[in-house]
Amino acid sequence: MQKLKVVNIKCGGCEQSIISALEKQGLTDVKVDVDCQEVEFTGDPEIARKKLTQMGYPEQGSKQAKSLAKKAKSYMSCMRGKLK
Repeated sequence: MQKLKVVNIKCGGCEQSIISALEKQGLTDVKVDVDCQEVEFTGDPEIARKKLTQMGYPEQGSKQAKSLAKKAKSYMSCMRGKLK
């Protein structure tokens, strides 16, 4: 199992979007801890980092974690997750 600490996870909608997106990338056993801002999975961590950053959930401490554009993008992923 791999674990990444990310930013911008706000709710169950975010959680659902992340799980769905990472499973489509071929990762398995995806779990999201909203309170701890952690994503756990089995698979390639680089695939997860790339997809999570693209969705607006970059790894803590990264340059992208400070980006307002990434924060805004995470709200879009959140809303898609809530609609499912």
